[in-house]
Amino acid sequence: MPVLTRDEAQTRAQLLDVHRYTIELDLTGGEETFDSRTVIQFIARAAGDTFVELKPAVLRSVTLDGQPIDPESLVDNRLALSGLSAGEHELRVEADMHYSRTGEGMHRFTDPTDGETYVYTQLFMEDVQRVFAAFDQPDLKAVFDLSVTAPEGWTVLGNGVATPDGDGRWTCAETPPLATYFVAVAAGPWHSVTTEHAGLPFGIHCRRSLAPHLDADADEILEITRQCYDRYHEKFEEPYPFDSYDQAFVPEFNAGAMENPGLVTFRDDFIYRSAVTDTERQTRAMVIAHEMAHMWFGDLVTLKWWDDIWLNESFAEYMGYQTLTEATRFTDTWVDFAIGRKSWGYDADQRPSTHPVAPDPDAVPDTASAMLNFDGISYAKGASALRQLVTWLGEKDFLAGINTHIARHKFANATLADFIDSLAQATDRDVHGWAESWLRTTGVDTLTPTITESNGTWALRVARDGSRPHRIAVGAYDPDPVAAGRLVLRDRLELDVPQNGNGSTHPGRRPALVVLNENDASYAKVRLDAASWDTAVRSLSGIPDPLTRAVVWNAARDMVRDGGTAPRGATAGAPTMTPTAYLEAARTHLPHETDLAVVQGVLAFAAGQVAARYLCAEERPAALHTIRVICRDLLRRTEDGNDPGLRLTAVRHFIDAAAQPETLQEWLGDGSVPGGPELDPELRWRILYRLAVLGASDEAAIAAELARDRSATGQEGAARCRAALPTPEAKAAAWQRLFTNDSLSNYLFTATAQGFWQPEQADLVREYVSRYYSDSVALAARRGPAIAEAAGRHAFPLHAVDAQSLRLGEECLRDADMIPALRRKLVDQLDDLRRALTVRG
Repeated sequence: MPVLTRDEAQTRAQLLDVHRYTIELDLTGGEETFDSRTVIQFIARAAGDTFVELKPAVLRSVTLDGQPIDPESLVDNRLALSGLSAGEHELRVEADMHYSRTGEGMHRFTDPTDGETYVYTQLFMEDVQRVFAAFDQPDLKAVFDLSVTAPEGWTVLGNGVATPDGDGRWTCAETPPLATYFVAVAAGPWHSVTTEHAGLPFGIHCRRSLAPHLDADADEILEITRQCYDRYHEKFEEPYPFDSYDQAFVPEFNAGAMENPGLVTFRDDFIYRSAVTDTERQTRAMVIAHEMAHMWFGDLVTLKWWDDIWLNESFAEYMGYQTLTEATRFTDTWVDFAIGRKSWGYDADQRPSTHPVAPDPDAVPDTASAMLNFDGISYAKGASALRQLVTWLGEKDFLAGINTHIARHKFANATLADFIDSLAQATDRDVHGWAESWLRTTGVDTLTPTITESNGTWALRVARDGSRPHRIAVGAYDPDPVAAGRLVLRDRLELDVPQNGNGSTHPGRRPALVVLNENDASYAKVRLDAASWDTAVRSLSGIPDPLTRAVVWNAARDMVRDGGTAPRGATAGAPTMTPTAYLEAARTHLPHETDLAVVQGVLAFAAGQVAARYLCAEERPAALHTIRVICRDLLRRTEDGNDPGLRLTAVRHFIDAAAQPETLQEWLGDGSVPGGPELDPELRWRILYRLAVLGASDEAAIAAELARDRSATGQEGAARCRAALPTPEAKAAAWQRLFTNDSLSNYLFTATAQGFWQPEQADLVREYVSRYYSDSVALAARRGPAIAEAAGRHAFPLHAVDAQSLRLGEECLRDADMIPALRRKLVDQLDDLRRALTVRG
């Protein structure tokens, strides 16, 4: 089907002024389709031709100004409106629409726990047309008047307050002008917790089977919501612009959340059935803060075209972390951003598919290309750029510019140029020049220090491999004279890079450790000089600030990923780091690390990249042994119960790194880890999954566990375990479910794919590596972008780090005709494969 081009959108926006949609949805017609009736009132500014988008199961009738249009005139997803006269028009469309199992359009889910059914919309980018007829582009905002007929016993949620009218019909309050992709419906027998704040109704909602878990966390979720709401009202002069604030935790949601005005939808993994760490609770809180920021930046002021998606996501990402730090108990959110989130941007920015934070409009010619930019650059790099902007500009001027921007463009659309003009009005700094340097360029700068001593002073010169200006903090540390292995801050320097002259000179002997960008306020790789690196290797866990420790761990990560290649400007003998050395540093310092986010970030890289990809198969057992040793140290440290989050992290990673089944079988049999924790569903499925990989489980054990946990999460756990069983029959059955019968929902597809490839089973699955490429191309063509993305991310043979796998992938990219979503994932995966081969040497 054709995708909307930027040129088509501009032409249509010049022709049309869309006033109102009146939409009636009937969800009572069965499991496959629903009834959709739409009336669109619009004005044509001049005589001309245009089209409306729709992807129906059956198009029953269309009338324009009372005159019928032949439904057969629908071509693919476009219905031509030819010969429009200047003036007012009314389009009526009646259709049967398909429910989705892929998280796109109107997704339908039946809970295996209790048999209850739920539906919700995800209408992002071009999925509005899966639910109702629309002029589907962000700059044709309109008022929406929505009603829904639902089965008895269901509750309907929408952008505005929904009121039951009787006989299953619900009417949602009329909205202010919205972009089409923000229209939202969630319907089903929801369990709800409601309250009121600042004169507005607030609600949180989930499936009935999750009710006890939502109730357990309701106070925390609502408190975070109130705190963020109040803090945003201190930051923004424009009040919250909608009539209510509902947060629905919905099943099988592809993204983390979606900022529908007045009805934010979240993946219901955020309703925790099992124990979680405080860092995971912080992540949920950050997503709440992120989505609320969108109410102003994204919903109230909306991009004109998808080249400016960063204006939505970078802003919400920055505001989410910053507001959480300012307004809630989670005061160290930037540590988690540094060690757990920022690498998403760094990695994306070093691949061939990189793009500027704000790409040139011509680089986003259609919606298919725009969808590819929802990545680490638009989120993590963009948020990092805004954080650097605030450091350089000052928060007062930044917020003044933001408020000017909102006042100028509320309930309308805006561009990068509009945003920069608003900021420029608040300051005499060259914001336009900053934007060209930071938002219109690609790649990661590298900052490398050179430190010299002379006559009782030390000098610092910073070489920059890159083009952006940076305002950074530099930390100078000395050994603690009292506590061995600890470091103390001697001085914190403020530095602009590039420097003027020959650098900066400071009194005294050189510090033992000098860390560039120590508060992580800029976006750049940082290197350490040789003497500083020697200190870090010995005393990394003794650096007093967890954010600085995260910066140093990221420097170590970069050295591993860069495969010993020194950046331009580095002196001879600049430090490098092998994968094994990274594991040894983790072994030395994680048992003493006090910040949970740092422990989780380092272990995730050690297990997911170093042990799984950067070391060859012969070295993997030793790497897993090192990870288990670290976990045992952490378990001993937490025996007194004083840090349950750290203990849970250690248990999870110990399970994942187990090489023999006996300990895991003992834990599963006892129902607990010695000294705690007791095994909840997440840990039980985690153990069973690892046992399946090791060949110490079977279908009977999986079926027994599924009988114990019949939830949707249990279904996913069983699918993952079945795909991991090390038998030819299990692999053949999993492959058929993934690539042949097309019956798996998005979540069950992902779970099955996650279980299929295992480093321990490389010989067993060798024949499937070559099949992956042709089968994934055909699958993506049949099932569309969401499954294509899942196939490229989760079904890719990550374990196959060899030249043959790279050759097969490159041939597929060269020869196959594949949809853009899959092509982008394969480009990225193959680049990561090349990097892994380089690191292996």
